[in-house]
Amino acid sequence: MYGDGKVRLRSGAHALHGGNPVWSHTNRHIDLWVELLHGWELEPIAALPFTVTQDFSGDQFTSSNIPAGDMECLYGIVRDELSTYDRLESHVAAQTSCGNVVILEVDNFQLPQAGKAYRRQHARSSIAIDVLVPEATAVGYYHHDGYHTASGEDYEAIFRMPGDDAISRGAAFFPQAEVVRRRFTAQADAALVRASLGLLRAHLVRRPRENPICAFRTAFPDHLDQLMARGEPNFQAYAANVLRQLGANFELLGRYVRWLVMQGQVLPDTVAEACYTMASEAMVMQFRLMRAVISHKPDPCQDCLDQLEAAYKDTVPALAAHFGTDQP
Repeated sequence: MYGDGKVRLRSGAHALHGGNPVWSHTNRHIDLWVELLHGWELEPIAALPFTVTQDFSGDQFTSSNIPAGDMECLYGIVRDELSTYDRLESHVAAQTSCGNVVILEVDNFQLPQAGKAYRRQHARSSIAIDVLVPEATAVGYYHHDGYHTASGEDYEAIFRMPGDDAISRGAAFFPQAEVVRRRFTAQADAALVRASLGLLRAHLVRRPRENPICAFRTAFPDHLDQLMARGEPNFQAYAANVLRQLGANFELLGRYVRWLVMQGQVLPDTVAEACYTMASEAMVMQFRLMRAVISHKPDPCQDCLDQLEAAYKDTVPALAAHFGTDQP
């Protein structure tokens, strides 16, 4: 066995994945880190200042991910690329035996906890491996909103063992892998809040200088034409990379703002409310577009865009003004 060998007995997913959120998942990066930090008994909400930097980039909203520097500042975590010059299983064994975690990009097709995608649908995903038991062909890992295990054929598929169909066909295998080490002491209590606020101020300086909803609004007519032309098969991918990225990002920002208030910080009441307006209006727009695609009746969603554009002004710009970072 490689890793700490502990059985993960937790009360459940972190609060960010509990309750009744508008968006149950953000993306494969954020969902994974929330549960990994939670598993290490660290507070992932403190790492959400980066959400103020989200922008619109032509065909999609920028994807949410916690910067490596923020991880080191808050939790003493260092992340490095893992070179896979030998068998992947051997690399993971070496790292987990040192107490490290390996984040590995995999295919949802081979993950038992991937729901309807399991052995039916191929999609990129990420897992964080902390326990490896080669003699039992078993692996323990964080994924989405919890901690899971895989064994037998699923284990062999994750590590592309001999006999895997892709290997037997001679397919190249260059997995994207990262090693995560807890090198320094993590911040805690008041020090964690101070460090998080420092990151928030730094990220506010890097925020978009123009309302990203305005840029989205300009591009949306072309998006709508493409959605109507391509139909249902293309809709889910569009929704995940545009509307979910937008809505889930601002739902996270709203949770972060409320966490700061719970830590004694005085912030404008309207910021968290506007964040949740952004989250819910993005969901409304997603449902309306789905109905438009199914019915073949285009919906320009102008009122949704009006709501999003107005609400944005009370989120990131309001925080920038509050913290004195409203000047370019």
